[in-house]
Amino acid sequence: MSIGKQIGWRGEALGWDGYQSVFRAMGLDAASDRGAAIAKAIGPKLTQHHIAKVNMGIAFPDAAPREIDRLREAMWENLGRTLGEFPNVHRLDFTNGDERLTIKGREIVDHLVREGRRGIFIGAHFGNWEVMAAVAANAVERCLFAYRRTNNPRIDRRIIAQRNRNGMTEFAPKGSEGGKALMKALKEGSWAAMLVDQKMNDGIEAPLFGRPAMSASAHARMAVRYDAPIVPVSVVRRGGANFTVEFHEPIPVPVTEDKHQQTLELVTATNRFVQERIHANPEQWFWVHRRFEKPLYRRDGS
Repeated sequence: MSIGKQIGWRGEALGWDGYQSVFRAMGLDAASDRGAAIAKAIGPKLTQHHIAKVNMGIAFPDAAPREIDRLREAMWENLGRTLGEFPNVHRLDFTNGDERLTIKGREIVDHLVREGRRGIFIGAHFGNWEVMAAVAANAVERCLFAYRRTNNPRIDRRIIAQRNRNGMTEFAPKGSEGGKALMKALKEGSWAAMLVDQKMNDGIEAPLFGRPAMSASAHARMAVRYDAPIVPVSVVRRGGANFTVEFHEPIPVPVTEDKHQQTLELVTATNRFVQERIHANPEQWFWVHRRFEKPLYRRDGS
């Protein structure tokens, strides 16, 4: 490893530490508001602003341009709040909820646990997904989270340390290594958790907003292989730093001997769940992933 890269990593880590310190000192509400203001100012200048426009046009083909612009601005506000809140979310009560956090559907998970079942939590980049993940982690004894490592290992360690404070203690990096860890965890009786709304080129093509989209399939394959229920989890921001996290009924595994068909139907049902949540609160989804064909995103326009 080059000395230059090490110096660069250290500099980035110092910047990260500064961000954490400043926003943590603000407290949850002020940090959420400040993050929203910063993201609303910067977001529209980024390439991702155009990606969001394309995706929203696909999801809402009849929406007026003014409505798309409003949704994009609200998306950046939600993202900024999420980033501002990250250093502070450990202050919430993820087990029982509090005045800021309402937890619904916990009985669904409790019932599976009493039956000795272990399952797979799935979610998406809604509201503050860190809050959603922390509630899931605190709902069961053991839960292994799939996550994407950051390029800077120093920052990666800091992110994990912050998530540890939220009750998330076990992680599996995305990729073949992480996939093996997740399967091992399920085999040993642990729960698994992952976000499933990003494009996965090694996944399965399934419909999303009426278009084919390469979609995550690891959760579906593991559900079929280990007879593990897929439990969707959602989070809705109720204004500022206030949230409702809900556990939903498990997605039923199709009754067929064809495992590929089972997997495809589970992925399709997963995309349907994500799509329904997006339609319910479109301003709270992170719209900036290229989910569809590349030529769509090369169109002119802002």
